[in-house]
Amino acid sequence: MLSLQKILLLHVLACLGRLAHGSDIIHGTKAPENSMHYMASVQNNMGQHVCGGFLITEDFVVSAAHCNDSSLTYVVLGKHNLKNGNHQKIKIENKIIHENYQQVGLGNDIMLIKLSEKVKLGHGVEIIQLPPAEINLKENQVCQVAGWGKTKTHGKPVDELRVVNVSVITSKNCEEQWPGLPANVICAGGYNTTKGFCQGDSGGPLVCHGFAVGVVSFNYYKNCTYPNKPNIYTDISKYRKWIDEVLRKKKRLSKVI
Repeated sequence: MLSLQKILLLHVLACLGRLAHGSDIIHGTKAPENSMHYMASVQNNMGQHVCGGFLITEDFVVSAAHCNDSSLTYVVLGKHNLKNGNHQKIKIENKIIHENYQQVGLGNDIMLIKLSEKVKLGHGVEIIQLPPAEINLKENQVCQVAGWGKTKTHGKPVDELRVVNVSVITSKNCEEQWPGLPANVICAGGYNTTKGFCQGDSGGPLVCHGFAVGVVSFNYYKNCTYPNKPNIYTDISKYRKWIDEVLRKKKRLSKVI
């Protein structure tokens, strides 16, 4: 039998409608060309942007588990404008979904993407650091989220990377707005603001003090310009052990091969 908490969460999720892919930054600005070189565009076999992501080693990108799709084929790094500029386009070798992930909105929304070859660092490509196993984000702490896509509710995608500042919302306040909120998440932006992400920006990072502390997971359906629920991110600090184990395992296999 489902618990009352899970029933409430499923009711909220039913209100979300379909979560669209693509990164939709609301009331942001164009990201400076000399910034955020860890940002990745995860693309399908047609070369179309599907989800965001971010580079954590020379051959691994973090994204959201709900981005997983059989059409995902490439990761593009080193470009802020998806239509032009030099970039590195690397084939996806493997996608590792967290074993406890079920569906978006129920938590554990994190995926590691193994690249078929190591990226060349420098020239617009760099790694972003992950937080330690425990972090202490403060209420109203200002962080950043970035991505490609729509800039308003029902708007059109954009080609150039955009970024916006968002403020952290405490778990207590967030749970009041999201009954049955899953564990291991961070709330930032959205509720009581006009800034954040819209349907999508899936897999992009929440960056605080230079660390990628969160992965864009979900928000409240269709209301981006004046959202009435906080934006929800997977808390990376709670998955450091899992990430480190995956990286160690892949490294051992590479040495054997």
